[in-house]
Amino acid sequence: MKAFVTLLSMLALPALAQEPPVGWAVHPTGKSYEALVADTKSAVKENGLIVVTQAGPTKAAAARGITIPGNLVIGAFNNDYAVRVLETSVSAMIEAPIRFYVTENEDGTASLSYKTPSFVFSPYVHEGGEPLREIAKELDAKFQAVAESAVK
Repeated sequence: MKAFVTLLSMLALPALAQEPPVGWAVHPTGKSYEALVADTKSAVKENGLIVVTQAGPTKAAAARGITIPGNLVIGAFNNDYAVRVLETSVSAMIEAPIRFYVTENEDGTASLSYKTPSFVFSPYVHEGGEPLREIAKELDAKFQAVAESAVK
């Protein structure tokens, strides 16, 4: 019986490992990595945000002769939100831009993930109060809209 329970526990580990971390939104797609990157950038713009940063190891690794799955972090924000966040909490601005994460899956499809803005800004609510919480909720809706548009 003990061996059976151990085997069952081992079989459950991969399923648990695939659960998104607390505060994350994960959107698997049937799209290729390249298509999801392009669609995410377009969706950011369509939803009133700006691609502020982009970083990923895939192209640099390829230049070194190393092949790794597609992996790109896309930072999105805009000046209106920056000014509003600063009015509530100078410390909270360390989190801007908030990032989308595009990853290539083993089967050639890609996933779009991000930490929700409410989760990202939660450590600063003691300083920014209800105004910061409201900004984070607005950004939650924006990020959800970006994700829905990018993955369709």
